[in-house]
Amino acid sequence: MLPEQIDYTKESVLIVDDDVYLSETLEKLLEALGFSARSTNNGADALELLKDSDFTFVLTDMKMPEMGGMELIERISKNISNVNIIAMTGYTEGYKYVDVINAGASDFIKKPFNLEELEAKIRRIITERNLRRELNRLSITDSLTELYNQRHFYSRLQEEVTRAKRQRHPLSLILLDLDKFKEYNDAYGHLAGDEVLRTAGQIINRCIRVGVDSGYRYGGDEFAIILIDADLEIANEIGRRIQNAFCENGKIGVSLGYSRFSDEMSVKDLVSEADKELYKDKTMRKNNT
Repeated sequence: MLPEQIDYTKESVLIVDDDVYLSETLEKLLEALGFSARSTNNGADALELLKDSDFTFVLTDMKMPEMGGMELIERISKNISNVNIIAMTGYTEGYKYVDVINAGASDFIKKPFNLEELEAKIRRIITERNLRRELNRLSITDSLTELYNQRHFYSRLQEEVTRAKRQRHPLSLILLDLDKFKEYNDAYGHLAGDEVLRTAGQIINRCIRVGVDSGYRYGGDEFAIILIDADLEIANEIGRRIQNAFCENGKIGVSLGYSRFSDEMSVKDLVSEADKELYKDKTMRKNNT
């Protein structure tokens, strides 16, 4: 079985050690493997660097003046997310593996070590991190449409409502329902119906603002879109794009309902308002056919 291909160029390593020669040597060796690497000789500077840069790894010595490695590990773990820490220590320094891991480190390596041993530890951490990310992605994703699922919709919407209240930025919601989907499913079969649902997911992802908005399979043939920093004018524009895309596809139509968050609204209120507007649009479209 071939080892997993890992792109080291996506990883950035901060080396923290008061042995300047060792730090500079490690920096060059890691860069030769493809990592982005930087070094500093004390914990206080490391914390400042971590605030302003997206490091994915910290390699820290345990015995340093002013701020020791254990304190640095604890402070990183408490205040900075998405950073994996590997503690480095000499054989005689007396730090226990379990104590270092409990402080927040991902692994522990004893000096002197060779590059192959360090790389193996980093590879294991990256593999486990990527697996956790993939499992988390699967747990919040609808497998058919590749949109987020309903459980994640309510979790994310609650976060955005809380943020909108605090930061007073606009927040809008679109609910979508496929027109006469049951009839289409009965006429052409479930495989054809599944293909329509997949296409709906593709259309939604294509029409929303990448990295800003998010699409969800709300249930059955119902979908939702959370629009960040968007008033109803933006929501209507995105809705028009979606309706035009369904018209171009030609298989099925779509009804839409919109709501805009205001301070007195709860998550339930925001969804309910969009649902009422969706019902109105669906009724009107039925009456016009």
